[in-house]
Amino acid sequence: MKLNAGIITDKLAETKAFYESVLNFGITFENEFYVLMHTPNQQAELSFLLPNHPTQRPIFQKPFAGAGMYLTIEVPDVDAEYAHIRSLNVPIEIELRDEPWGDRHFAIVDPNGIGIDVVKYAEPS
Repeated sequence: MKLNAGIITDKLAETKAFYESVLNFGITFENEFYVLMHTPNQQAELSFLLPNHPTQRPIFQKPFAGAGMYLTIEVPDVDAEYAHIRSLNVPIEIELRDEPWGDRHFAIVDPNGIGIDVVKYAEPS
């Protein structure tokens, strides 16, 4: 079984640009109303769909309302990823920090208001 999450958004172009330029996602497939993107290592995918598109059934037409969702992206070097994203002047929602449970992480927000936790998992010390 394979899973990819989908987000219905009227900010399709901005979202595609954000995931490409900030997080280095690639394009798996795209057309005028849909884009399927993959992580740099191609281990996971995320899709974005324009709302109210006539080709889609009602269940796939309402846009994401901007709350109640987050993504976690695990990276091998969270410090390097933090430096890269800061160099792009992307606002940092949670500054780079170590948590008591072992994670080292920071958070940003995508154009749809979705929080993205960028993390390197570690055992608690």
